[in-house]
Amino acid sequence: MAAAASLISLKFQPPIPRSFHPKHLTLKSQVSKSQTNKTNQDGIPINLVKTLAKFKSRHNFIRVLEVSRKSDHPFAGSRLLLLDTPGNIHSISFLLKLLTGTYFDVFATFPPILPPGPLAILGFGAGSAAKLILELYPQGVIHGWELDPAVISVGREYFGLEKLERQYPDRLFIYVGNALNASIESGFSGLLVDLFSNGCLIPELQDPETWMKMKKKLRAGGRIMVNVGGSCVEAEDSRRDGKVIMEETLKAMEMVFPGEVSVLNLGSRKDDSSIAVTGKLPNVDLWKKDVPKSLRFYVDMWKPFTG
Repeated sequence: MAAAASLISLKFQPPIPRSFHPKHLTLKSQVSKSQTNKTNQDGIPINLVKTLAKFKSRHNFIRVLEVSRKSDHPFAGSRLLLLDTPGNIHSISFLLKLLTGTYFDVFATFPPILPPGPLAILGFGAGSAAKLILELYPQGVIHGWELDPAVISVGREYFGLEKLERQYPDRLFIYVGNALNASIESGFSGLLVDLFSNGCLIPELQDPETWMKMKKKLRAGGRIMVNVGGSCVEAEDSRRDGKVIMEETLKAMEMVFPGEVSVLNLGSRKDDSSIAVTGKLPNVDLWKKDVPKSLRFYVDMWKPFTG
C-alpha cells in the first residue's frame, strides 16, 4: 500500500463503554525538536475536533478530521488525514499557513540538493509534500504515486489537491498504482519515499533489493529521501515494532548506499521518528542558501548513519 504516513501520530483509543464519554482527543505529536516546547501533550477537547469524512476503502480506513482554530495545539486550524486503525496521520494541511511543523517540512528541503529533473513522491497521500515543494520551488516538477484512488479523491475534496492540480497542470502529475513500479523514461532527480501500510513501513523497504531497484530509477547524482518512521508510528499489529522496522530499513539502505546514508531525528528521543537521505551530505552553507529561511535549521540536524 502506498500511503504517506506521518511522524506525528494521532492515536485513537480502543472502543470504550457507552457509559464513558471522553472529553479530549489524545495526541502523540512528534514535531521538530525546535517546536517540542510548543506541543500540547494533553490532547484536544473533543468538541474542537470535527469529523469531515469516515469510511473504508479497498485499502484503508479513511478519516478526515478538522481541528478548530480555537484549540491550543500545534494542529489548531488543520485538516488531518488518517488511514489506519491506530490513527497515524498521513497528510496535514493548514488553512492559513503553508508549513506544517511536521516531517513534511523536512521533505521540502530536498530539491536544492538534487540535479535538474522531475521528483517522484512514492506514497502521495493527499499531497502535503507536493504542495510544499510546488509552492516553495517554482521550477519543481512532481510525479506522485498513490495506491488508493480514494485517498486521491479525499485529497481533492478536503486538502486542496484539485486546486493544486489546476494551478500547476504542467508541474504536477498523479498516478494511481503501486509506487514501487514508478518510472519515467528520463529517470528521476530524486525520490521521496513515504510508504506505509497497516500503520508501519511496508516490508519491501527492509529488503536491499528494493533499494537497488529504486537506485536504478535515479538520474546521475540523484538521491532518495525516506520517512523511515520510528517508535512514534503505531502499527495495527502490536508485534510490529516501529523502531525495529526503522533500523531494519536503514540497514537495507546502507547495503545499497554504503557510507552514504544520513539520518535526521525528529522528536524528543532519538528513536521517536526519523528521515533518511542517500548520497554524500552536501556543503551545509550552500544547501541553506537555497532553502527557505524558516527551514534552514533542519539542514544542521543530519547525522551519518552508523548502524
